Amino acid sequence: MSNRYKPGRVIKAPENFIDSSLSQAITKDGLNEERRDFIRKSFVAASAAIASTAAVAKAAAFEGDPLILNHTDYDQTLGLPVASNPYGVPSKYETNLIRRESPGLTQVGGASVAFAPLQGLFGIITPSGLHFERHHQGWQDMDPAKHRFMVMGMVKNPKVYTMDDIMRLPSVSRIHFLECGANTATEWGNVAVPTVQYTHGMVSCSEFTGVPLSVFLDDVGYDKKNAKFILAEGADGSGMTRTINIENALDDVIVAYGQNGEMLRPENGYPLRLVVPGVQGVSSVKWLRRIEVGDMPYGAKDEVSHYVDLMPNGMTRQYTSIQEAKSVITSPSGGQVLVGKGFYNITGLAWSGRGKIKAVDVSTDGGRTWRRARLETPVLSKAFTRFNIDWVWDGSPALLQSRAVDDTGYVQPTINQLREVRGTKSIYHNNAIQTWRVADFGEVTNVQVK
Repeated sequence: MSNRYKPGRVIKAPENFIDSSLSQAITKDGLNEERRDFIRKSFVAASAAIASTAAVAKAAAFEGDPLILNHTDYDQTLGLPVASNPYGVPSKYETNLIRRESPGLTQVGGASVAFAPLQGLFGIITPSGLHFERHHQGWQDMDPAKHRFMVMGMVKNPKVYTMDDIMRLPSVSRIHFLECGANTATEWGNVAVPTVQYTHGMVSCSEFTGVPLSVFLDDVGYDKKNAKFILAEGADGSGMTRTINIENALDDVIVAYGQNGEMLRPENGYPLRLVVPGVQGVSSVKWLRRIEVGDMPYGAKDEVSHYVDLMPNGMTRQYTSIQEAKSVITSPSGGQVLVGKGFYNITGLAWSGRGKIKAVDVSTDGGRTWRRARLETPVLSKAFTRFNIDWVWDGSPALLQSRAVDDTGYVQPTINQLREVRGTKSIYHNNAIQTWRVADFGEVTNVQVK
């Protein structure tokens, strides 16, 4: 069987989308008049639907809100000096937005997962302190002065590099997502974990800075005729090793030391990690110490017993590393509550390990009808793309879904389409459409639509 499952490729995009010109409605001068009128009418309609004596009285009271009319403690006192906070941290009022571990996952020998709070993030960049974590034996804060990086194997001149050596080389900065192959794993078994942080939180997107791996391979004189794969090895106690094909290694793989404008955080691989764009996150080996060039896959422990796809015939499919096109609505999403009828902006994230996101379709009725969402710039290869779409909620139950299409033509599949190919015992590589149910009282929960 091909390494790439294709259950979504046969689906044609529906023709009943709203006019795609609406995606251009936000210009450098703000909303164009058409969208201003739409939003204005939406608020008017919503106001009319909920108007009552109590609502009118509440509106009148708001006009006399003391919090806007009177002075506050903040404009009557001196602020804090810069020296009081030399490394910036979030406001004390934002302490609920943190990475969270799942109490249902086994933690042995430091192995753990921390999920990124996708529901509270804006744009496409995940702050370094909120980037998801997957540790196979805990994280280390390694001394960069003692760290060494070796390139060996089928090369003319094996070399060992210090961090000083590496940071003197030509560098690149690129924005890419990293997604664990087990992201959304619970949805295979119809286990309705409550929030998008737990369903999809093992993915994040950052600007990574470092040296293209091809620079090192050229420097050591790799065997261009016979080299087919590389092996990446980490310096931590888990002995994480991953096989990567030479085409990827020469294309866009980065030996990274920077993330979001600063050095990597310890839990994200400081002082050196590999970034393999579009491939499951385990291949982006942290605390990178060694690259070996070879002529066949290495069959490391975590590529023969883990991160494989169990097929219906009992066989396992290996090296299915590409993270296929995927999307999820982050707001409204599970665990949130709509405050009342009226206008809402549905927003979410889409990404593809094969390139750029071409389109995202959104449904509010469980996939019976679809509308085309706006893709916010920048739209980059193998990176998050933020999408938005207008929605006026009338108070009726709704089923919210998003469906990504990438620039290869691949269409994100339903869970049943995946199960037709993969069976019911999979763990990894679930890129199915996610459904959020909105109850008539506004509560949003996780459901699966058959």
